[in-house]
Amino acid sequence: MSTDDAGDFGGFAPPPFDAAAALVTLKRSLRDLGLAERGPGFELRGKRVVELAAEDGAIRARVARRLMLTPEWDTQVLRASPDLRKLLDEVKKRLARWDREE
Repeated sequence: MSTDDAGDFGGFAPPPFDAAAALVTLKRSLRDLGLAERGPGFELRGKRVVELAAEDGAIRARVARRLMLTPEWDTQVLRASPDLRKLLDEVKKRLARWDREE
């Protein structure tokens, strides 16, 4: 097998991304961070900070730039497990920053 076929996975293809299962895992991780789930989003102290939506085999995530009642959003499309980890790391950084600011 050529390296073009195998990519960086040692001759094995990664499993296909299961957006529905990943969404359940992501929601659990966000609750573990202390966020309250309200409808399609998550709140911190009554302010919406994350919104999630499954679409076309991926997850669209919006993360608030600042902790506000009407936030500005950064949008990411999650299509693989590394994208989920990257989003969780970013949410953790923002939570820590918001905690320091208050």
